[in-house]
Amino acid sequence: MRASLLLSCFAVLLLAAAPADARRSSANAQKLYEALAEASDDYREGLATIRRGEATPGREATRDAAARLLEAGRRCQDTRGCDGARFLAAYDALVQEGAELAAGGEGFGATAEAAPAAGEASITSLMPEAGRSATLLKGQDLRQLIELNEPVKAALAEWLTWMRPSLITSWENYQQMRFLMWPEYEQAGLPEALLFGILAKESNGRVHAVSRAGAAGPMQFMPATGARFGLGWRDGFDTRYDPQLAARASVLYFNERFAELNNDLEFAVAAYNGGEGRALRLKRAAGDKSFWDPSVYGQLPPETRDYVPYVLAAAWLFLHPEEYGLEFPKVDGAATVMKLQAPASIYQLAICLGGPREGYFRALRNLNPRYEPHVAIAAGTELRVPVAVPPRYQQSCVTGPRAELAVALMAASKPTVAATATRAPAAAAGARSYRVRAGDTLSSISRRHDCRGATQLARANGLRPPFVIRAGQSLKLIGCG
Repeated sequence: MRASLLLSCFAVLLLAAAPADARRSSANAQKLYEALAEASDDYREGLATIRRGEATPGREATRDAAARLLEAGRRCQDTRGCDGARFLAAYDALVQEGAELAAGGEGFGATAEAAPAAGEASITSLMPEAGRSATLLKGQDLRQLIELNEPVKAALAEWLTWMRPSLITSWENYQQMRFLMWPEYEQAGLPEALLFGILAKESNGRVHAVSRAGAAGPMQFMPATGARFGLGWRDGFDTRYDPQLAARASVLYFNERFAELNNDLEFAVAAYNGGEGRALRLKRAAGDKSFWDPSVYGQLPPETRDYVPYVLAAAWLFLHPEEYGLEFPKVDGAATVMKLQAPASIYQLAICLGGPREGYFRALRNLNPRYEPHVAIAAGTELRVPVAVPPRYQQSCVTGPRAELAVALMAASKPTVAATATRAPAAAAGARSYRVRAGDTLSSISRRHDCRGATQLARANGLRPPFVIRAGQSLKLIGCG
């Protein structure tokens, strides 16, 4: 309390010496910071309520606090002098505290009558059961909005046959990231099935997916569109790859589309793929005609004509798997934080951890999108990991034969010191170059040519954030394999 009073007094002295406009801007920003602090305190009080065994009121308190924090953060974007990074950092920290509570088996979201045993709580217990709770879209039931017409039925047939492995993979990847992505949709009142449908069609739940056109991330944002909704390069990292921020951006995008398209689901989904301008023009020209009217639907590009039914069919299967004999596997989406005891790359960790059929590579990659998979991460770094990982890490990755094997295998996949030294003069004399093609990103070029990460490649070529590259541009592949 005394520290807060001193800070407030100091702020008053600064404001008194500032011009009137600056004082107003600073005062508005300060009000938002106070709202941030209040919401953060209320969220933590909600967590404490859950720890005391009062799951329902605790869950409601955390959701209300998160909604207020997000609203203050959105207002901060429109307020001069307000630091939006403070809101992002606070929200991420609070979500992580909720994840740690769930991972610790403290009954996050569990009822008093059915509290999980220690270590059994899942982060998904923070949220309603997948696909069964929030099906409303702007007050209308999504199950009533999706029309099971011929295009959607055809898409259902493909998801259930040759695309079935992709659908299952999308489900598994989504469950690992659900605690990061679903709260963004839930707070906005958008149905989870829509989120899953977009994710399944766009990226199969792989956060580092990149399209030929340059769309990137789990929700496949183009650079310019992503920048409109808060995504882009930040501290050397393209936040389009961040599952939580990408979900937040897609919420903002859909809300904007629904507002201008009269809450028309099909046109909004079409805009996500084929462009908002085209979708708006078609909607206005359609008048009272349905999206599926041949005179409307036929004007869409072939890709978009396929895209909309695929998304709606995936959303429908998310809501009704049992009707089609579809069994989504059970995935424990609980996550926790683990500190590395020695330098290791995600590849190395995936090798020494071993694990079930699919291993842990994809989960580690999706939960820690900032790190290139082949680059060693410094000791002491905290990683988000599935709750099953820390004991495996202690057993097999710190010391012992498996840990040594993982190190040896990773060393074998990289140039030796001698080979690097041999190539050094040639590199200094004239590094290899690469001509950028449409759809390339620094990350994809770095992976393809065994470079040391997108940031180092950007620095080697004198690029500054946001590290924009263009088709036809020549890049020097300095330090690449």
